[in-house]
Amino acid sequence: MEKINDSLKNEGDVNISPRRIRWQQENINSETAEILAEDEKYFLRQSLSTPCMNALRKAEGAWIEDIQGRRYIDFHGNNVHQVGFGNPDVIAAVKKQLDELPFCPRRYTNRTAVEFAKKLASLTPGNLNKMLFAPGGAEANSMAIKLARIATGKYKTISMWDSFHGATLDTISLSGETVFRKGIGPLMCGAEHVPPPDIHRRFMDIGKPEEWEILWAKYIEYIMEKEGDIAAVISEPMRSTPYIPSKEYWQIVRKACDKYGALLIFDEVPHALGRTGKWFTCQNFDVNPDILVIGKGLGGGVFPIAAMIADERLDVAGDIALGHFTHEKSSVGCAAGLATINYIEKHDLVEHSRILGEYSLNRAKEMMSRHPLIGSVRGIGLFIGIELVKDRETREPAIEEAEDVMYRCLSGGVSFKLTMGNIITLTPALVITQEEMDFALDVIEKAISQVEKK
Repeated sequence: MEKINDSLKNEGDVNISPRRIRWQQENINSETAEILAEDEKYFLRQSLSTPCMNALRKAEGAWIEDIQGRRYIDFHGNNVHQVGFGNPDVIAAVKKQLDELPFCPRRYTNRTAVEFAKKLASLTPGNLNKMLFAPGGAEANSMAIKLARIATGKYKTISMWDSFHGATLDTISLSGETVFRKGIGPLMCGAEHVPPPDIHRRFMDIGKPEEWEILWAKYIEYIMEKEGDIAAVISEPMRSTPYIPSKEYWQIVRKACDKYGALLIFDEVPHALGRTGKWFTCQNFDVNPDILVIGKGLGGGVFPIAAMIADERLDVAGDIALGHFTHEKSSVGCAAGLATINYIEKHDLVEHSRILGEYSLNRAKEMMSRHPLIGSVRGIGLFIGIELVKDRETREPAIEEAEDVMYRCLSGGVSFKLTMGNIITLTPALVITQEEMDFALDVIEKAISQVEKK
């Protein structure tokens, strides 16, 4: 089994490895190679994004197609493809808006933006009725932290190690991934971190798994008591690896925030809009945040737009600019977002995600019963993780094996992202059919079988 340098093991796929090079040699023709070479010539290199693996010419529904005409069902999609790539309703709405009002300068509003905000407010839980739009999730998280500081008069935050909240300097301060933080220098002050409630990666042998996550919920409360000036706890309600805390975990954190005057901010940028079988991920935990941040798929996979949605009592910053982005009320982005939500409602994709997600999770668990390489299976709705391990007792990550599986699946027409080096993460378009899901799971199981026999 080929070895991967430890420095290349991170949340994203391994960009430079013998397997990737070999896969490209076996699958990339001269036309694609030329485009990849031009890409490398003009774009700065950065981890997780370069060098590129392939070049695409089409994205439609649950599928992507490279310039050589090969199709792959895409279980990554940067989580923008809730309504499928190239959704005709979204594209039609964008085209119509471009003809009517292609841009809305600051100091003005437009009917599409107001209708979009009104629609979001009708869907969000609790009193999450006031919002601001931004070009992306990082900017929306940045606004959320600024609002928390203003509303509480405090400045410190608590977030999780191994979390991700964006790639800007302030959001990498909140995040906990080494690949974004190392070598950058001083980060935003006051950003406290705690261990995540990930029962699959317990770094100390303390208690039972269900006791482990409660320990860290209590630790958050302990920090709030001792620090005294925590403005907010910011976290993904479920991590994108994925791991799924219990309802009790978030209920303890919610009560601690209320007790010590901190806000609870949920970053649902990659999850919201039905992926977990509910409109918003937090609804699976019966906990309402003070601020909800959504993005990625909000623009239907066509236009970049995100939203910070706050409890209406937090409308307290009228004298400063929280965002003031050039495209803060983009008529085109709002048209894409409104069409996205209408499409999800029209085709009942939230319920489809719940039903197909349960089916797929059960199929993955059946696979686990047949394959010792699978150490655990977890997920909610169409957000599923299949973790590969060398040994189920030690839970040693099967890093090399996972990469082998990934490239075998890619050759079989299934594309997905590896997280933490060994977790097959499946986040398909919500328009995926059961037939397409069965095809993908068959390809994945075949690849796992082949690797186990090596």
